[in-house]
Amino acid sequence: METIFEDNNKIFDSICNGAEGYILKNTAPVLILSAIKEIYEGGAPMTPSVASKVLKMFKKNSSSNVNETIDLTEREKEILKSLVEGMSYKMIAATCFISIDTVSGHIKNIYKKLQVHPKSEAVVKAIKGRMV
Repeated sequence: METIFEDNNKIFDSICNGAEGYILKNTAPVLILSAIKEIYEGGAPMTPSVASKVLKMFKKNSSSNVNETIDLTEREKEILKSLVEGMSYKMIAATCFISIDTVSGHIKNIYKKLQVHPKSEAVVKAIKGRMV
């Protein structure tokens, strides 16, 4: 999503409706190209101010009515948290000292356990359910 809107509702609605990233129109062209590459690599690029808002929404959502117990392993929780933070598969692999294929395997398991498919649904469910 590339937009001028930076309010919480538009950000959350966009993510809930499938946005894989969220950058503002005043983003430098080189960073827009970098964001496109990051999406291609499995990441979820966000303008820093938007990422900050997403994290604040996540923290504020402590009164969420979603109280599911989903049996994620510690590594899966770590990888899901990295997805919520907007990291690409490549970045997650480097951070966790595992291969990109291993990251993909963990993410497939996360999707199966959360009963979601696109990454954006996993991120939304993690935020709403306070899983990370």
